Amino acid sequence: MASGRVHTIVFANEKGGTGKSTTAVHVAIALAAKGARVSAIDLDHRQRTLARYLENRAATMKRTGKDLPQPRYAAHDGVSQDRFEELVGSLSEGADFLVIDTPGRDDPFARAAATRADSLVTPMNDSFVDFDLIGQVDPDNYKVTRPSFYSELIWDARKVRAKADGATIDWVVLRNRLQHIEAKNMRRVGLALDQLAKRVGFRVIPGLGERVIYRELFPQGLTLVDSRDFGEMGLAHVAARQELREMVAGLALPEPAIPMFA
Repeated sequence: MASGRVHTIVFANEKGGTGKSTTAVHVAIALAAKGARVSAIDLDHRQRTLARYLENRAATMKRTGKDLPQPRYAAHDGVSQDRFEELVGSLSEGADFLVIDTPGRDDPFARAAATRADSLVTPMNDSFVDFDLIGQVDPDNYKVTRPSFYSELIWDARKVRAKADGATIDWVVLRNRLQHIEAKNMRRVGLALDQLAKRVGFRVIPGLGERVIYRELFPQGLTLVDSRDFGEMGLAHVAARQELREMVAGLALPEPAIPMFA
């Protein structure tokens, strides 16, 4: 990782319910567990899921006396451009990674964050309802007919970024809540994603499965990185932890020197 250069990871999807905040929190804490200096900004001033998760984590550390990897974090007010610039500036200072979680709706600050991304991560559920945000398919053969408005928005963000500093945004589409049994719909969505990826230039990687454990850990602010701190692990926990490892590896982020999950 280049010295003094923060790598900004923006989690963005204008559709809610895709596991965006859960994924953002897990990535932020996994990077902190590697020894990276991580900051996080929650742009969703209404739900504040990422901020609430990290507040719960801070409370757990205070209550138990345990020292857990914890990013610096703050929530935006959803109104002020000055506040947005202040948060980005202050939380980027001294950080290796800046994780930005955006609202599940069209938002001017989410658009501004997208143009600053080094890695832009779009989580989606494995369905054509979610796929419709980024591309449209023929109803008979499920072949991609055209990119949708969100793909065009990201294309515009990439042009703005390239003009600003010549950098390239790595757009990653994250397939969350994949079923553990192979299904015809899963194959069709996968083929459509592969077609669209070649047209608009994103990468596709597997995300987090549909598991209760991800929701159960929220009140304590814990993640699968903290497996030693929430009791005995069953097979489902081990499988979920492996999902997290593979997802973080798939993001292909700059590597701090300390191995993950030591």
